[in-house]
Amino acid sequence: MGLITSGSEGGVRTKFLTPSSLLSAYLTAVCTLGLVGIASVLVFTPWREMSDQLLTWPIVFLAAAAIAGEVKPVRLVLSGTETRRLSTSAPFVLALVAVAGVGVAVVAQAIASLADDALHRREFKKSMFNTAQYALSVLTARAVYCWLTGTEFFAGPMEVEPVHLGPLLIAGLAMITVNWLLVATVVSIATWTPLPSVLGSDARDSFVTHAVLLSVGGIAADVAADGVGVLILLVAPVAAAHLFASAAARHAHDATHDALTGLGNRGQLHHELEHAFAAAGPLRLGGPGLVLIDLDHFKDFNDTLGHPVGDEILRQVAVRLREVAPDGASVHRLGGDEFAVVVRGDLNASRQVARDILASLDEPVKVESLELLVRASAGLAVAPLHGDDGETLMKNADIALYHAKLERDRISTFSPEFDINTVERLQLLADLRTALDTGQLHVVYQPQTDLTDGRVVAVEALVRWRHPERGLVPADEFIPLAENSGLIFPVTAFVLDTALAQVAKWHATGLDVRMSVNLSARHLSDQGLPQQVGAALTRHQVPASALVLEVTETAILSDPARADLVLHALRRLGVSIAIDDYGTGNASLSYLKRLEIDELKIDRSFVSNIGADHHDLIIVRSTISLALALDLRVVAEGIEDAETVTALRGLGHVIGQGYHLGRPVEAAELERSLGIEPPAEADAEPARTV
Repeated sequence: MGLITSGSEGGVRTKFLTPSSLLSAYLTAVCTLGLVGIASVLVFTPWREMSDQLLTWPIVFLAAAAIAGEVKPVRLVLSGTETRRLSTSAPFVLALVAVAGVGVAVVAQAIASLADDALHRREFKKSMFNTAQYALSVLTARAVYCWLTGTEFFAGPMEVEPVHLGPLLIAGLAMITVNWLLVATVVSIATWTPLPSVLGSDARDSFVTHAVLLSVGGIAADVAADGVGVLILLVAPVAAAHLFASAAARHAHDATHDALTGLGNRGQLHHELEHAFAAAGPLRLGGPGLVLIDLDHFKDFNDTLGHPVGDEILRQVAVRLREVAPDGASVHRLGGDEFAVVVRGDLNASRQVARDILASLDEPVKVESLELLVRASAGLAVAPLHGDDGETLMKNADIALYHAKLERDRISTFSPEFDINTVERLQLLADLRTALDTGQLHVVYQPQTDLTDGRVVAVEALVRWRHPERGLVPADEFIPLAENSGLIFPVTAFVLDTALAQVAKWHATGLDVRMSVNLSARHLSDQGLPQQVGAALTRHQVPASALVLEVTETAILSDPARADLVLHALRRLGVSIAIDDYGTGNASLSYLKRLEIDELKIDRSFVSNIGADHHDLIIVRSTISLALALDLRVVAEGIEDAETVTALRGLGHVIGQGYHLGRPVEAAELERSLGIEPPAEADAEPARTV
């Protein structure tokens, strides 16, 4: 087992996390002792006297096998977090210790180690450490063997008798133990992991294979005197041990890694958290941190473009996460579109990781000829502020992620009040599912009045929820829940179907009004929406010109490419598109032209105060002038008094909406206020839902 680090194996980036002086001192000490040992062997081994004996085919075979076994090791995955090299050179080096003497064994092992390091282009300091620690391991084996058998330390080749096999196996155990200790100490110092934990992990994963290999080494030493032909028979069990160990390593890797992305899975995440807490020690001044990442509206990619495209998006996101994760962090895929990063750092370091991850997704993901904009939300929790164990940290990071998606913060750090709110919101979400199935939702209608002549020319359909226990649930409480859970689709389908059924009845009575229905950002990523809207219009026999679909600036700009496709398809149906809450988002004149918008709804935050705030008046006046020049309908929201009506009437042809003109009410109440007598059969036919 040599010293290597794996930069991306399993999503882990390894780094020496301690002051470099401590690690450098240890590496220097090992290298010095090892090089002194090699020099001593080269000086004191009687090479001239041994020259005739060394050039025997069994010794040449054992030396060649040792080099081949080092260059082609088995790679073990330890608990899914890192790799270890399990060299199959050990049995042949052990045989050389007894058969050829310490000089040949050390030289063969040194050549094997240097060849392997050169082949893999390892750093000079790592190569020196590997060579030195292997030399010390072989010297220890020789010392133990000589002590137990009474053999001279620098003696040359000798024939091994059955009585020597016990001491040789004990020497082999000593060789493996020293190797473990020297390399495990590096890992312990570098990661602040207790040495027993490192040793225990290695021992559990490679004990059986080492036992088999050392037994083969004893047999090789015993039969070496019988010639190369007998030694060749040992190749099969060594190859079998290599294959079995490799298969076990692959199975261990598969058990702890995500097959699609190669990142660690949920099981590895829990191991990494335990490992990080153990490394942090009892003080836990800052860290570890856990950052959970969830891709926004990923289901839309799968539904629209297919799962192969979705899988490629996940693979590319995984690559970006590995690239931006800091040294010492581990990256995991928890399933679906959710990822996690364990950060060896405090709150500031964890926040920086979250920012870096989201920034890495700014560039579009390229899949074949498509360029897809992928967005994500992040929730983070850091020990000891947000939990003293992995399970608590995981729960609180998940709550923070939920809050980030609900509040559209993109990055949210756990706060204790989130926990209470989350439980309540989860219950509310469950109740909303029930409400959809049991008819607790209903639609109210707010009139829109032409301020020029006072006629009601349109109504806006607004969903309401009367909870059997809570009473009336405010829309701003359950609509964000619906948007982030996916329930917004059946909620909007219910509103659209109910509203179109109602406007069809009104048209039958001679009330020619438009019906406005709100869409969320998620709808603008759904390329099946135009077909759904067209089917609803046909089902209720409502002309497309009677339907206005309201979207916000933020919704359009969250995914402009797909929003363009969906909105253009809706306009081809003849449906009108309105920009809702205009002026509160990223207002842009370019999309007014590009998307061929039909209607502009000026946000109430500007309209309601035009009588008292001259700046608001200027903004509203300029917006109305611009919209009318572009031949757009203008709707002013938030009209609360007659003075605002008068002021707006002087600014051009404006449609007004607000409590002064009419509150959202049931269809029957709106009909009474307008003096409409619906046909008798209209009340008997309930609105259909989808």
